[in-house]
Amino acid sequence: MAVEDEGLRVLQSVKVKIGEAKNMPPYPGPNKMRDCYCTVNLDQEEVFRTKIVEKSLCPFYGEDFYCEIPRSFRYLSFYIFDRDVFRRDSIIGKVAVKKDELQKYHNRDTWFPLQPVDADSEVQGKVHLELRLSEVITDCGSTCHKLATRVLECQDLPIVNGQCDPYATITLSSPSRSEVKKTKVKRKTNNPQFDEMFYFEVTKPCSYSRKSHFDVEEEHVEKMEIRIGLWNASNLKFGDEFLGELRLPLKILKLTPSHQAWYFLHPRDNGKPVKLVDLGSLRLNIVYTEDHVFPCHYYDALRDLTIKSADAEPVSSSAAHVLGEVCREKQQAAMPLVRLFLHYGRIVPFISAIANAEINRTLDPNTIFRGNSLTSKCIDETMKLAGRHYLQVTLKPVIDEICEVHKSCEIDPVKLKDGENLESNMDNLRQYVERIFNVITTSGMSCPTVMCDIFFSLRESAAKRFQDDLDVRYTAVSSFIFLRFFAPAILSPNLFQLHLHHPDPLTARTLTLVSKTIQTLGSLSKSKSASFKESYMATFYEHFNDKKYTDAVRNFLDLISSSGRKDHRSIEQPIVLKEGCMIKRAQGRNRFGIKNFKKRWFRLSNHEFTYHKHKGDHPLYNIPIENILAVEKLEEESFKMKNMFQVIQPERALYIQANNCVEAKDWMDILTKVSQCNQKRLTTYHPSAYLNGHWLCCKASADGAPGCTPCTGGLPADIQLDVDGDRETEHIYSLFNTHRTKLEKMQEACGSKSVYDGPEQEEYSTFIIDDPQETYKVLKQIIAAVQTLELEHAQYKTNKFKRTKYGSQEHPIGDKTHQCYVTETSRRPTNSV
Repeated sequence: MAVEDEGLRVLQSVKVKIGEAKNMPPYPGPNKMRDCYCTVNLDQEEVFRTKIVEKSLCPFYGEDFYCEIPRSFRYLSFYIFDRDVFRRDSIIGKVAVKKDELQKYHNRDTWFPLQPVDADSEVQGKVHLELRLSEVITDCGSTCHKLATRVLECQDLPIVNGQCDPYATITLSSPSRSEVKKTKVKRKTNNPQFDEMFYFEVTKPCSYSRKSHFDVEEEHVEKMEIRIGLWNASNLKFGDEFLGELRLPLKILKLTPSHQAWYFLHPRDNGKPVKLVDLGSLRLNIVYTEDHVFPCHYYDALRDLTIKSADAEPVSSSAAHVLGEVCREKQQAAMPLVRLFLHYGRIVPFISAIANAEINRTLDPNTIFRGNSLTSKCIDETMKLAGRHYLQVTLKPVIDEICEVHKSCEIDPVKLKDGENLESNMDNLRQYVERIFNVITTSGMSCPTVMCDIFFSLRESAAKRFQDDLDVRYTAVSSFIFLRFFAPAILSPNLFQLHLHHPDPLTARTLTLVSKTIQTLGSLSKSKSASFKESYMATFYEHFNDKKYTDAVRNFLDLISSSGRKDHRSIEQPIVLKEGCMIKRAQGRNRFGIKNFKKRWFRLSNHEFTYHKHKGDHPLYNIPIENILAVEKLEEESFKMKNMFQVIQPERALYIQANNCVEAKDWMDILTKVSQCNQKRLTTYHPSAYLNGHWLCCKASADGAPGCTPCTGGLPADIQLDVDGDRETEHIYSLFNTHRTKLEKMQEACGSKSVYDGPEQEEYSTFIIDDPQETYKVLKQIIAAVQTLELEHAQYKTNKFKRTKYGSQEHPIGDKTHQCYVTETSRRPTNSV
């Protein structure tokens, strides 16, 4: 989510590893087993669903999910469902973690107990309410007090069974009475605008002779409350669905006769005792990140210092190398560094510099790039970013077949099942290995240019360092392209976007055996069969002990690490960038109705955007990429539907509804990126639809009228390497600030090494310092830049706290968000979470 505030952007993301569930209650039938899946929800909006694990009370999922969060939320929730073929899937239990508590579980495996789910507890949204207590003089001269209750609007109400037709009930209650009133039903919206006023008589008429006739009688006010209930008007026989409620005691009007504020809705207390039921537990690893990103010029000093690392002499004195030294987990440093250098086109010289330095420190060519160094992690991250679509072209078709066909490939005699034939299984596995090996070794021309340039640098540095070893020029490259790129992608295709879910056990075993064989084929080791611990793998590999496989690997490595290789863009084949099921509004129809919306299978490649009646069918409609003029959100009021966006083309706009807010953002982002270079892109657009002869936004009658709203800002045109440079610099600042103590230790180490040329002190020996004076100078600049940014964050938080109004739309009353913010402002470090 990007929230603009004085130029600062607040960006949220979450990464979740859904491990396994255990000890779930048995199904009340003879089988006892369940077919379960898990969903990830922002509040109650589902944004991800795992595969179904059949016949288990302890299902293992092993799935990873990452998304940028495009909106505010209160709870990150996980629901365990039991699939039912004949009826609606039933909920076994849920885990709901408040946004404020996500940091308690940051990046560590945690077992969460499953909590029961009922309609009264499934609540989200907020209500805007105004209360006014006034004294009224009756015709006979007596006085009474009346309460005016105004329900203005609600936001973010839950959608029940695909629809939301909300209304509100307003109840004034006390021990002796209860008076109920009701708003009109607002159709097809979860952000209803009510703006209705209701009057209640609070006290009985009294005479003017009373000593304090302008005060509400104390005993009445203390016992009275106003209750706002939100309901979804349903046509089902079971009645209307509860959406949430708010209870306010009237004593809040004792100090002031009027009150207006936003409130969070709360669950309903139905008075029933809560039964303690053991529903099992769910293992999760949650990484929630909230980045506060300033405008570009705030990061000038730190960004320039980092970018200069590619040209630093020696490279060990550079800011990027220092970051790798102070971070215990090199992956933490590698991720923002690689993205930043990719963004500014400096990734090849940077990796060449740090790789050359590491090679020069390596004594044995057989151990080259074996450790988890900054160099190896940076190359891994670069391949993962730049090679994503390369993997789609090479591996995805075979991986899909392995996951769908389920051929038996078990070659361990101990694990063979009854009726399986070892020779047949070996033949199945051999065919898969042959196909994947051939598609890899013939894909040299498709390898991304940035990867080839890095491999060329590795090859040259390794050959220069170990001139007597003729194989090192190959092993330096194969240790990355085979061992760290292709083999992991085969082993875990879901982590490389080659398959949606974690493979089932049978498929996972097949992929493990294929990955082991491909890894060994690419290693070019002299005694390959001996490299297997398992005798059955050594037996299987005898088929591949042939010179033709070694020659094919060498030719492939020569091609992808050659300085003379050219990027043949003319032979670029269509790459499927994204596909999935969504709802679109039928083309060419003027009359609006529900039948105008149909579910279709959408497919985006680097050539065209199409939709089909079903997956695999011929396209019903296609839009060439060059015809996409803009991709923008569509306001909910156009069709009373959430998560809609529009793909604008010369003839008309195509209106599409995604399944959730995360999916809508993903589609809009990738469609925008792939069409960013189109020469005829629009600068303005209509945020609402053209209905009933006019645009709903600007009321213009001509369907070809120019847009009334500026298009959103452009994104990088390279669909493979979309990077937010300021956000990555903010991550670098955050890491430096977290490891400030180590920076100071490194400064001390530089001073010690400059004045004392003897054995290093033990506490300084972990740092690589080749030039103490230059390193000290860079460290001083880093600390100064970090301190400046820290002050900017502190000032922003102070200003924000001064402007924050509790009860406003941004900070509704009803949970600990505001109090936590006040506490954390004075306690928490001023960097990214």
